[in-house]
Parts: sequence; structure tokens; C-alpha cells
Amino acid sequence: MRVWRQGRALFCAAIALAGLPGVVLAQAGDYPSRPVRIIVDSAAGSANDVLLRFVADKLGDIWRQQVIVVNQPGAGGAIATRAASASPNDGYTLYMAAASTFLALSGAPGVAANLPIELPRDFAPVAFVALQPMFIGASRALGIGSFKDLIDKAKQKPGEISYAASGRGRITHLTMELFQRAAGIQLQLVTYSGGPAQAMTDVIAGRVGLVLDGYAGLAGALQGKTIEALGVTSPERLAEFPDLPAASETLPGFTAGGWNVILAPPGTPEAITRKAGADLRNALNDPALRGKLANIGAFVRHMSGEEVNAFSQGEQRVWRPVLEQVAREGQ
Repeated sequence: MRVWRQGRALFCAAIALAGLPGVVLAQAGDYPSRPVRIIVDSAAGSANDVLLRFVADKLGDIWRQQVIVVNQPGAGGAIATRAASASPNDGYTLYMAAASTFLALSGAPGVAANLPIELPRDFAPVAFVALQPMFIGASRALGIGSFKDLIDKAKQKPGEISYAASGRGRITHLTMELFQRAAGIQLQLVTYSGGPAQAMTDVIAGRVGLVLDGYAGLAGALQGKTIEALGVTSPERLAEFPDLPAASETLPGFTAGGWNVILAPPGTPEAITRKAGADLRNALNDPALRGKLANIGAFVRHMSGEEVNAFSQGEQRVWRPVLEQVAREGQ
């Protein structure tokens, strides 16, 4: 009996020690000791998916563990967000959120009623990954070759030209809403939860006029010239794509795009999020990875967790009028 009591006392002491900061730090020092899953709310083959797979490969080299990309598209990002927020907070399930998820947080009534998530309450920011301007392509059946052509034709046929987007309220949809405002035109939204890969058949066949995504999502069709490249929504031409005009050359001041952040479920120990963030920064500093990302139109930008929160809140303010318009039209 005495031995049992001593053993029980040692066991209780061990449990108590497990909650001490020093023990958490030790666990973080060993992190990760097994494979890590990263959930993404985009379909396989989309720009976000391609970007994450490049990053996951490099993280796997650093961690010497498998980093598994888990695609959970649909419901405007709600499926992936809910799955990530309900995951164990041990650092072995992370979440790469897209810009539109952040823009829908803390408001936008009617846009994301099924996504009642707020930052920093419901996730722990790990690190900012990259900025991704949108690339816009047109069906060759549309017979246009520039943003000016698109605007002229859309003014002649208001509401008749359609565009493929990855979902209502997603950054592809919001970008085109902003474009229509700037150009004074009206286009028709067609949503594809499977991303540009699913939409491309209809665009190539001429059933849908336009498609937009990060470069990786359109690369095959653009390189194969099965769709017409109109340009990019970056503030100016990109050095990696000098022949593609920026939309701002036709619509001065117009700029839009996506961005990606790695998050951890709420309650993940800060020591683990710091370790994961530091390792991710090291991965993104690798010249080979930065080159791969630049080649798909994604550009690394470092931010701390606090800067991520401030940045996302600033983006919410910029996009709120567009989100509110989308909400009104959806009622």
C-alpha cells in the first residue's frame, strides 16, 4: 500500500509538472516528433494548394517529418475553418487560411453567417506566408485580349459576360466585384467549389467568359494558350511576368489579391506556435523556395502574430464595403 501511495504521488507530481512552462518549452523543443497536418480551404490544383505544397515540402525537410496537406474546400471556407478550430491544440494540425476567410471574420453579416470565427479569439496566428495577386484570363471565344477590351465589351452587353470564381465571398469573387465597381461594368458570377481546374473546361469551351486565381491555378491554361491572358491585379507589372499588364494600367489605382496565413487551433501552447513560426520563417527564407513561389506569382512577406492581426483588420476595413454589397445582393 505504501509503495502504491508513493507511486501515485509521483504520478500526480508528473501530471502537475506537465503544465509548467518549462515542460511546455521542452515539448516545443522536440516539436514536431510526428507528422503534421495542414488544412487548406482550397481545392487540389488551386493556387493556394500549390503554394502550400511547396511550403510543406520545405517544412518537412526542416522538421524531418512528413507534412501532409489536407484539402477541405467548400461552404466559403467554413468547412476547413470549423475542422481546424475543432482540431487538437497540440500543434500537429495547422490551418492555412486564405484572405477571404479573414475578410469574413468579425462581421460581414449575410456573407459568412456560417463562419462565426474571430481573431485572435478563435485561432493562434503562427506566421504570414505570402501575398498572391490575381491573374485574370478570358475564354478565346470571348474575342478579347486586354482589360480595355473587356470593359468595352461588358459596357455593350451589361450582365452577359460571366466569370468563374471559387465561391461566393471568396477573394476571387470579391476581386471581380471590386473590378466591376472600378470599371463601371456588370458581370455575371458563376461559382465553382472545385476552383479553376473545375471551371477551366467551361472557360475553354466558351460557356464561361472569364476566370481568375493565383497564377498556379491558371498556369497550365495560360502556358498552353487555351485561354487568353488579360493581366494581373498587382499594383504594377510583376518582374516575373513582364508581358502581363497590371489592371492599374487601365484602371489607375486598382489593386487586389489574396494572401495566406498559417494558424493554429485555439489553446495551442505559445511555445509551439513560436517554434512553428520560426521554422516557417526559415523555410520561407530559403532562396529556392522563394524562387518557386515567385514563379507562381506568390511573394513572401514576414509578419509576427500581432502584425498578422493588425494586417487582417486593416484588410477588413478596405473590403467591408464590397462585403456589405455582396451581403445585400444575397438577401
